[in-house]
Amino acid sequence: MSSRSFPRPLGLLAVGAFAAATLVAGAGAGPVSFGSHFHGNHYSGGNWGGYVSFGSFTTATAGWTEPAATCKSSNDLFAPWVGIDGDGSSSVEQTGVATDCSSGSPQYQAWYEMYPAAPVYYSSSEAPVKAGDHITATVTRSNNSYKLDLKNDTQGWTKTTTQSLNAKHSSAEAIIESPTDSYPSISGGVKFDGVKFDGKNLADTSPQGLNADDGGSATWVPGAIGSDGQSFAMNRQ
Repeated sequence: MSSRSFPRPLGLLAVGAFAAATLVAGAGAGPVSFGSHFHGNHYSGGNWGGYVSFGSFTTATAGWTEPAATCKSSNDLFAPWVGIDGDGSSSVEQTGVATDCSSGSPQYQAWYEMYPAAPVYYSSSEAPVKAGDHITATVTRSNNSYKLDLKNDTQGWTKTTTQSLNAKHSSAEAIIESPTDSYPSISGGVKFDGVKFDGKNLADTSPQGLNADDGGSATWVPGAIGSDGQSFAMNRQ
């Protein structure tokens, strides 16, 4: 894990984000190829944006409404997710939904990842996602065992997997990420709700906001945490 004060190596980002082979859970996976996330520079202005809280958390949960996206280029790629670890450690245990524009139109696919292992995608037939769906994601840790739950509250499916990893347990976060540093146009931004770490409202866990770079021309900025202590929005500025 690189220090958060180090600059981001853009050449590695652009190449490495799609270099690893994709692992698919189930049959009939869609065209999405999210590749490897580029972890290691989670300072403000890096490729993560959202809120992170530091500590040895055992649960992290968040919801969001999957936003409508308009592709600007085939390089556009982003995902909202929730996870444990990643800021101050070299591993991340996470689950979310990727929006990929490599085909020219936005394709949505549910996934989980036990980084540094490659992401695992759920097939679009068993875990379909479309714009407007409300998603709830939860990562639960017991020692070195992780239960990753992803639920589409709108369509009524839930995908659960249990994985093992010897990790540092350094943080918990609700994040949007673009491994390619290139976001599509997102109508209304990305709105998180129900964000809790160890059952505590996000606002009560000493969270730190992170801005995400968007191709060097704009920034995705986390808004103030709502009066409920559990919600915030990411908007492009």
